[in-house]
Amino acid sequence: MPSSVIHAYEYDAAKHILTITFVSGKVYAYKAVPKQIYVGMRGAVSKGRYFNNYIKDLYDFEELV
Repeated sequence: MPSSVIHAYEYDAAKHILTITFVSGKVYAYKAVPKQIYVGMRGAVSKGRYFNNYIKDLYDFEELV
């Protein structure tokens, strides 16, 4: 299902980095994200709600763009 907040996301399993591209165009790399968090996001009906509940403010991040 398309998200009104998240445009795209990808997970680097070797580095445990979840990269999220927001609809605004900003891109963030979230560090030390367990694979099960990524799997949960893939299966979430609302990507934005999942992000707010399980990722935002819980993992260190770096703004890429």
